[in-house]
Amino acid sequence: QVQLVESGGGLVQPGGSLRLSCAASGTILSILDMAWYRQAPGKQRELVAAISDGGSTSYHDAVKGRFTISRGNAENTAYLQMNSLKLEDTAVYSCNATVRTIVGGFIYRRNYWGQGTQVTVSS
Repeated sequence: QVQLVESGGGLVQPGGSLRLSCAASGTILSILDMAWYRQAPGKQRELVAAISDGGSTSYHDAVKGRFTISRGNAENTAYLQMNSLKLEDTAVYSCNATVRTIVGGFIYRRNYWGQGTQVTVSS
């Protein structure tokens, strides 16, 4: 079993910054892609940023130049540095990871989600 735990959400004023963290634990052989998604009230979940095991990154157009995704030296962590936050960035942010794991003695590639962390941008 693999668990993803996010932290770092909170309330921030427009123009402020937050750094989200995602820590993966459990039976992990390796983590392939990691990503951050967000879902605002009444809207569909959208991909915010993603990073491959090789370090390649991609971003939603709405956050390019403001958000930076990275992976920690421990490899089982991911971060989302969010700068110049806007009201429309308010959402629940969730971490997602594609993991090579062992189940019943066999190696599988599975996708996991964290529980989400609330980010509220308000004056």
